[in-house]
Amino acid sequence: MKTGITGGIGSGKSYVCARLAARGISVYDCDSAAKRLMRTSPAIMEALSRLIGPDTYTDGRLNKARVAEFLLASETNAKAIDGIVHPAVADDFNRSGAEWMECAILYESGFNNLVDFVVAVTAPEHVRLQRVMARDNITEAKAREWLSRQMPQDEVERLADFVIVNDGQSDIDKQIDQLINKLK
Repeated sequence: MKTGITGGIGSGKSYVCARLAARGISVYDCDSAAKRLMRTSPAIMEALSRLIGPDTYTDGRLNKARVAEFLLASETNAKAIDGIVHPAVADDFNRSGAEWMECAILYESGFNNLVDFVVAVTAPEHVRLQRVMARDNITEAKAREWLSRQMPQDEVERLADFVIVNDGQSDIDKQIDQLINKLK
């Protein structure tokens, strides 16, 4: 059974995945895969260069600032980039043989259709804000902006088959045990 792990920024998805890895469960990381494919796939590199412009890559290196500028300029631009990168990540996941996937935008990308079971990792907004501000050294206003761009946490919870609460007080390992037992 293929399982997707999702949750908003600062919810602790990566922490949960690290706890799964400690149990010998390997989780495919969609964000890392997208970055890798944007650096190494000739087809993606060519498509992004055609879409964004010749300054997308310099000496074969992705110009992250240029891509971010283009992506944030409009929803149309973001969808165009997603239309190039998401299918490649989906193909890469399918070829990987992985049973578990971590994807912050599981529903928005349609990757929920690649899995049979969805786990949402959640945390209270104030905890998420603190985590993001500390991790990325940004202001609360910027962290709130990032949170506001994502699917609301209550909707992610509603759509999920299982919810892990990562509020800094709940026992994550106990919840993972419950998850694994449910998947058996």
